[in-house]
Parts: sequence; structure tokens; C-alpha cells
Amino acid sequence: MSTYRLDRLFAPRSIAVVGGSPRDTSPGRAVLKNLRGGGFAGAIHLVNSHYDKIEGVAAVKSYEALATTPDVAVIAAPAAAVASVVRAAAAKGTAAAIILTAGLGHGVGSIADECEQAARAAGMRIVGPNCLGVLAPRVQLNASFAASTAQPGDLCVISQSGAIATGLIEWAALRGIGFSAIVSIGDSLDVDFADLLDHFAVDRGTRAILLYIESVKDARKFMSAARAAARAKPVLVVKSGRHAIGAKAAS
Repeated sequence: MSTYRLDRLFAPRSIAVVGGSPRDTSPGRAVLKNLRGGGFAGAIHLVNSHYDKIEGVAAVKSYEALATTPDVAVIAAPAAAVASVVRAAAAKGTAAAIILTAGLGHGVGSIADECEQAARAAGMRIVGPNCLGVLAPRVQLNASFAASTAQPGDLCVISQSGAIATGLIEWAALRGIGFSAIVSIGDSLDVDFADLLDHFAVDRGTRAILLYIESVKDARKFMSAARAAARAKPVLVVKSGRHAIGAKAAS
């Protein structure tokens, strides 16, 4: 699907956060806090069947109950509930979903497969699952559960590892380094390195692209996108798991 609807992902007018709890360690609560504290100018909605309000944001009980259609859904619901949320978001016309939840399985019959099929049928993009989230500092978007925010700049970071993305944010903050975007793709069920390379290769606010790669699912697609992007701007790749011990850790 390449860059289809990625413009809405990185410049949303509205976001719905699904799941979470008032607990300090809840990813859903962290996302709400980051969206509000980061100065996101769009509408923020909350969907939660267990709580009426989190971080001062009133909740509705289901995605279908939202009065409007958010551009992006950030899903931090329990694994068993994720597929139904994806189906509801896709049916409502949401452009993209960021699935933070881990443990959705792999392959035919898994929860991840249900999510992929439902999203694909409606043309909804998926980032994740099992990811940190998405940051686009230029539009004051921090749709992640990172402990720190990122400064605006012209470096795009795309990482399979949420821990590496978090570490880079904290490292860069101490050195005054800014980012055009930070994308944690996790299991890359849909949106992958190639899609994001195609998108940021033509993004005027991005001067260089840094990739942290553990594995590549479609080598041909990736190499085609990487070659095209490298003609437009510097592309730096850090590949983990090149040796046996590292590969085992990355998997």
C-alpha cells in the first residue's frame, strides 16, 4: 500500500486513544498525557469501557459511540479486544491505527491476522503492533508512551525496537538534536520500512533518515525503497542481529 494515507498518520486532525487506565504505568494513560502535554492542536478522544475519564479526558464506551471519525486510533487495549477495535475503527473510516499492544500472534488465524484483514478491506493503515508509537515534533504530535518528548528537527528515525527509539529520544534531548519524525514500527504488520522510506524521501522537512533494523520481511521492496530514498537524502542503516547471539536477541 506504500504511502497511502500516511499523510494523515503524521498530520492528524484528531486522535482517539483506545484502552488504558488511570495507573501511572498504563500505556494508554501515557499516550493521553503525551498528546495533551505535547501541545497537539487537534481533537483528542478517549474510548474506554471501564473508565469514564482518564487524564481529564472524558471517555465513551465504544469506538462506534464516537460522534466523529478520528484520523488516527492509538490502541492500547488488551490483546483479546484489539481485533474488534480495529474492525470498528476501519468501519468508521479512520485512516490509520497505531497498535501498542503486544502478544497478537503471527500467521493465519492469529489476532494480528484478523487485524490485518479488517484494516486492509477498509484501506486503513496499521503501525505496529507491539510498538512504542509515533512522534512528529513539527506538528506537536506525540502519539507514543515514551517517557520523554522529542524536539523538532530534520532527522527521521524509523526503528523496529521501541527501546532503541526511547533511548534515542533521551540521548538527543541532552544534545539538542531534533527530529522530523520518530516511528516505532514493532512487528510491522502493515506499515514497514519501505513505506516509510517512500514517504520521508519526499518530505521537505526531513534531511536524513536513520533506520534501526532487526529483520526485513520483503527484501526486494525494501531495497527498491532504500535506493530511491538514498538518491534524495542520506539514509543510514543500523542492522542488529548480524551475528548469532545478536540475531537470537533480536528475535
